[in-house]
Amino acid sequence: MATVTRDDIIATLRDLADPKTGRDPVSLGWVQGVAVQDGHATVALEVPPDLGPELEPLRREAEARVHALDGVATATVVLTAARQEAGQGRPRGDSGGRRGGPGGPGGGRAQTIAPPGVRHIVAVASGKGGVGKSTTAANLALALAARGQRVGVFDADIYGPSMPRMLGLTGQRPGVVNDRIQPLQTLGLKVMSIGFLMNEEDPVVWRGPMVMGALEQMLRDVDWGELDVMVVDMPPGTGDTQLTMSQRVPLAGAVIVSTPQDIALLDARKGLNMFRRVDVPVLGIVENMSYYVCPNCGHREEVFAHGGAKATAAQMGCRFLGDIPLDIQIRVNADAGTPIVVSDPEGPHARAYLGIADAILEQIGAEAAPARAAPTIRFT
Repeated sequence: MATVTRDDIIATLRDLADPKTGRDPVSLGWVQGVAVQDGHATVALEVPPDLGPELEPLRREAEARVHALDGVATATVVLTAARQEAGQGRPRGDSGGRRGGPGGPGGGRAQTIAPPGVRHIVAVASGKGGVGKSTTAANLALALAARGQRVGVFDADIYGPSMPRMLGLTGQRPGVVNDRIQPLQTLGLKVMSIGFLMNEEDPVVWRGPMVMGALEQMLRDVDWGELDVMVVDMPPGTGDTQLTMSQRVPLAGAVIVSTPQDIALLDARKGLNMFRRVDVPVLGIVENMSYYVCPNCGHREEVFAHGGAKATAAQMGCRFLGDIPLDIQIRVNADAGTPIVVSDPEGPHARAYLGIADAILEQIGAEAAPARAAPTIRFT
């Protein structure tokens, strides 16, 4: 198979024409991102907001032409819209949330993105990075699967996708069947991440609207099938991406992850309040890195303090879901793609994640399913 390059894709896009102007998307400045690796091509077209719906045929044609290039195994073309300047009105879908977000009463209602066949969508979020949000999301997803649920993981952390590595899928690429992207499957989970479409070391240098376009397309165009629960690994913080995801995706609830120290809990409160502002139920707070127990002598050390998340939950009127210790095995297994819930399913850490899963299932009203054993991992 021939090797396709970025220049090959750009040249192909120059052969397209905008139906209104007759100009190609490259000369119009719409091509804002081209990535290609091992035959998998991704293109971001940033177009004027008012033209977005009209240019869907152009997006499809671009995707078809890129896919037809010799050496391209899969092609994904994302259509995004740049934010309008102040005074020019709001872009479509940015005038307030479906749950009465910042647009307030009487404002426009954003179109909801609801993957068919997915019963409950749970966001795992944090007020800041570095608190173990992705590790919690991966182990929580596996704990829900161990409770008999059909589970998918949607890695919405575009700038720092962690799921390919944490779930042992680094370097793998999704296929396409009948124009639907097929999520990768591992450990009983269906998984989709922007990390599957680019090099692990490549930075994502997209602006906010481009990020949302990519997330929306992955939700719409991925063949998720029938799922009881989709776990969304949200980006850290409370920026535009998090807010828009909360308004556009019908979330059953959000789980806030924090470490016990005051500075992390301050940001956790902001994240909690963001979800409440857009009427997303907060299912509770998880205290990660809660304490450390020396494996040699058994001495317990509360490195980042202890109990802060439980106290914050009480103050904020939400549920405390449980605490997870700071343990080297959690880190080692996450880096190795064998999360602790499947590498040591009978251990205390796995039991802690299973307890959190039980509390979440109780709150979202998911039907109980016969518990099944966690997937077996064999080390060679």
